[in-house]
Parts: sequence; structure tokens; C-alpha cells
Amino acid sequence: MSAPAGNEAGRVGTGVHAPTRAKIPWRTLRTDRWWLPPLLTTLGLATFVVYATIRSFVRTAYWVPEYHYLTPFYSPCLSESCVPGSSHFGTPFGELPGFIPLGFVVLPFLLGFRLTCYYYRKAYYRSIWLSPPACAVAEPHAKYTGETRLPLIIQNAHRYFFYAAVVVSVINTYDAITAFHGSTGGFGFGLGNIILLGNVILLWAYTLSCHSCRHVTGGRLKHFSKHPVRYWIWTKVSALNTRHMALAWTTLGTLTLTDLYVMLVASGALTDLRFIN
Repeated sequence: MSAPAGNEAGRVGTGVHAPTRAKIPWRTLRTDRWWLPPLLTTLGLATFVVYATIRSFVRTAYWVPEYHYLTPFYSPCLSESCVPGSSHFGTPFGELPGFIPLGFVVLPFLLGFRLTCYYYRKAYYRSIWLSPPACAVAEPHAKYTGETRLPLIIQNAHRYFFYAAVVVSVINTYDAITAFHGSTGGFGFGLGNIILLGNVILLWAYTLSCHSCRHVTGGRLKHFSKHPVRYWIWTKVSALNTRHMALAWTTLGTLTLTDLYVMLVASGALTDLRFIN
């Protein structure tokens, strides 16, 4: 039989619906709870997105002036709408309307980095896009175009979002170092510093474990023996890369914990545990 032509060819399904695939009327023959991992992934991602969205827009309790604690959701704060002291890099932007988050300069890049991340693609492709929802479970889409059309073609920009994420990690590192400030001036150290520093370390680990970083350090090399330094870096990044999924979820947790702690201290609901000054 010859292949269909014209408009008829455009209606032929792809993937599991391709004419050469076996026609199985059931969505799956699996009897286990295959739907549980996609459900938990959806709930986990949704919880973070809702929390981060609310906190990014409320504009309250994001800066602790006594100890210079700044939540990463508002870093860097570059607007005159920022509370005094929270703008570590000045205020080149004027007052912002309420519908624009104070961290608007970096939030789009961080969102782009996370959305195009190789692990997160797998996570939300299966749990939200249902492509496929699980192994041996047919996806509901009649056609499959992969990452060749909008909106999924944007995934190919991941390598560029990686460079932006590195810059943001440097800024967060500066914030964490600046936070070693006592209530009476000079050096100070409290529980908040441990949380801020731990969050930054894990953010660096997640960023450097990125597949794009692995390619930057060792990609396109034909002879590792001729580039011993890059080879050493590549081996370290490759070791981190094996934990990319764990770091992706862990950093969502540390970002939430850091923001929550800063919010509680800034609002007066919690007193920071101080070790020095």
C-alpha cells in the first residue's frame, strides 16, 4: 500500500498512533500505580510555582536590615520600589507598578533555565504534557513533533539560559557573603547565614551539574590527553551531572526554605538564632 498523500497524510497519527504500530485499544496493560509518579511530580512543581509566584509579587518581608538577609526571590532588587538597603547594586530603575515583581530582571532567565533544563523537561513532559505519562502507557496526543515547533522549540535555548544562571549564582553568592553582618555592625553570624550559604552552595551544584555545563567543559574535545585541565573539570562536572535530578528538586526546597526563613525573620514572627553578634 502506498503512503497517503496530501491532506490525508497530515491526518495520519505519529508515535503510538502511527499506522505501522500495533493497534492496541487499551491505553495500557499495566496494573501497577503508574499514574502516581506523574501526579506527585505535578503536585510538587505546582506547589513551588504557586508559592514562588505569590512571594514574588507580595513585596513584603523580603529584607532583614539588621543582618542584611535578602531572599533570593528579590535578588537583585534594582528598583526604587525596593526597601532601603536591599539594593546591593543600586536602583537604576524607578518605581515599579504592583504587577511587576521586584526581581523582574533575573526571574525570566531563571524561569527559562528551569523550564528548559533537561531533567525538568522529562518531569513535566511526563506529568503535565503526558508525553508519555509513563513507560508502556500511550500518550493522548495524536501527533508528535518533538521540539521542532513552538512552544517546545524554545528548549533549544537552554545553553544560553545556563550562562544567565551562572551570573545569577554569582549575585546570590554576593548576597550570602554580604549577609555576614551583625546587628551592631561588623561581622555577624546566625542561623540565617547557614541557610543562605547552604542554598547558594546547592544552587551552584545544580547549575554546574547542568548538561550544558558538561558540554562547555569537555564538549568538542577529540583528545582529552591534550587538555588535562578541561578533562579534570569535565570529570567533576560529570560526577555532579549524575545527581542533576536530585539537585533540581533539592534546590526547589532550599529556595522555598530560604525565602520562608527570611520572611519569618523580616516580619518579626521569628527571631534569628545568632552565634556571633
